[in-house]
Amino acid sequence: MNMFDQLLWVIFPYACLMIFVVGHIFRYRHDQFSWTAKSSEFIEKKQLMFGSLLFHLGIIPVIFGHVSGLLIPKSWMAAMGVSEHIYHIGAVYIGGIFGAMTLIGMLLLTSRRFTIRNVRRLSSASDLIVNVLLLFIVFMGMYATLFTNAVQPTFDYRESISVWFRGLFLLRPDASLMHNVPMSFKIHALTGFAIFAFWPFTRLVHVWSVPLNYVGRSYILYRRHKSN
Repeated sequence: MNMFDQLLWVIFPYACLMIFVVGHIFRYRHDQFSWTAKSSEFIEKKQLMFGSLLFHLGIIPVIFGHVSGLLIPKSWMAAMGVSEHIYHIGAVYIGGIFGAMTLIGMLLLTSRRFTIRNVRRLSSASDLIVNVLLLFIVFMGMYATLFTNAVQPTFDYRESISVWFRGLFLLRPDASLMHNVPMSFKIHALTGFAIFAFWPFTRLVHVWSVPLNYVGRSYILYRRHKSN
């Protein structure tokens, strides 16, 4: 293990998480008016609707899959009766279906943002970067899940990546665990942390603004103005 490994698998993740936390606090305290996502629905609706629907229906199960795979130790899964075969089916096949939905959704949304002139003009540089980065992250996740696992079936990320990931939060980082990890998984992990560093400075902050008060809020009534 050398200094480069420490930089990639210890210093870089901690730096991204620090920027994520401090960046959110700073933006919320000093720039609350930008805590939103500019709507472009009035420019184009069809591609936005299908892309957004597929992305959101896919990304939520994908996130839960990452949480269970990274945070729950392999031994705990076995103790709960989840065998290696059942976990593999869930991770590859079920995860692959939702991953494909997420990827198609991101392809539609990214294509829309770059190819429709008025949508592109409404977009900031950070919007374009986030779209491309999210698309790349999802693509690499699909590639690692479907192709790398098929080429290297003996590789089990729960014995390396998951242990390394949990070690970061337990303040016991071990960069050596990532040494023999396939490159596709490494790229997916690094770009995943990179999006956390970008997060506070982009439209992604609107994820935290869940409009729960809308449930009990009275309807807004619009009345025609009677001119004299």
